[in-house]
Amino acid sequence: MSTSTPSSRARGLSTLAAAGVLWGTGGLLGTLLGRVAELSPLAVATYRLGVGGLLIVAFLLVTRRPLPRGRAVWTRIACVGGLAAVFQSSYFASVSLTSVSTATLITIGSSPVLVLLAERALGRRRIDRTAVLTLGLALTGLALLVGIPSGEVSGGALLAGAGFAVLAAAGFATMTLLGARPVAGLDDLTSTGFAFTLGGLVMVPFADLGFTASLSGAGLLAALALLPTAAAYTLYFRGLRGIGASTAAVMALLEPLTGAVLAAVVLGERLGVVGLVGAALLSAAVIVSARRG
Repeated sequence: MSTSTPSSRARGLSTLAAAGVLWGTGGLLGTLLGRVAELSPLAVATYRLGVGGLLIVAFLLVTRRPLPRGRAVWTRIACVGGLAAVFQSSYFASVSLTSVSTATLITIGSSPVLVLLAERALGRRRIDRTAVLTLGLALTGLALLVGIPSGEVSGGALLAGAGFAVLAAAGFATMTLLGARPVAGLDDLTSTGFAFTLGGLVMVPFADLGFTASLSGAGLLAALALLPTAAAYTLYFRGLRGIGASTAAVMALLEPLTGAVLAAVVLGERLGVVGLVGAALLSAAVIVSARRG
């Protein structure tokens, strides 16, 4: 049973909300970096993980923080790093087979469902009517915001892409469940830094990392590695300590909501009436989940 206090839950919710908003900048920054540096989406994700992790490790070394020690600590780091690599690589494999909207809808939509089912199976939470309705509201809003997949993709590619998207969701869901159970001697910053450095190294053999060097490209890479990666994931793992994993997974839906707003403001993309309705439903689901959390 959770022993968190109202104040710790409030801090956890605000931390998770900040993580979701920072994640929402990732799509815009990653898109701009891909254009400027002429990188594939998988290469962008590899740079994002690796450089984001290295920035944290460098900070830990400069500030003379203690390095990770012990089998349990390094086991957790290896697990989070491997799951981060699975999540990123599977997501972009789904994108290559289907589309960004399809991969996003299935990956982000499946994550809170998988977390909720896992918590129920582990006896950590019961599934009540409000939880189901909140999740249904969130998924409906997400579908309207991102867009329902079209029939332009062949059946085989759609099936394979959906499989990779569910695998990506499973990676993120497992990472969320692990993060809710901290390991003694391992803080959130150290875990994120070393795990993401490891995850980036795992992805290197699968990505073409040829980088068209420029000042703007370097700036975008630094922003992508720092804001939606190093800072956002550290905040997410920290917020998990005071909030249940299923609530955190729903709060993560702030990512596509923020991304849609940024795309409309910066890139001039119009949401339309359906998109605005989806954004409203998604916002309502996040608010309800936060109040319950």
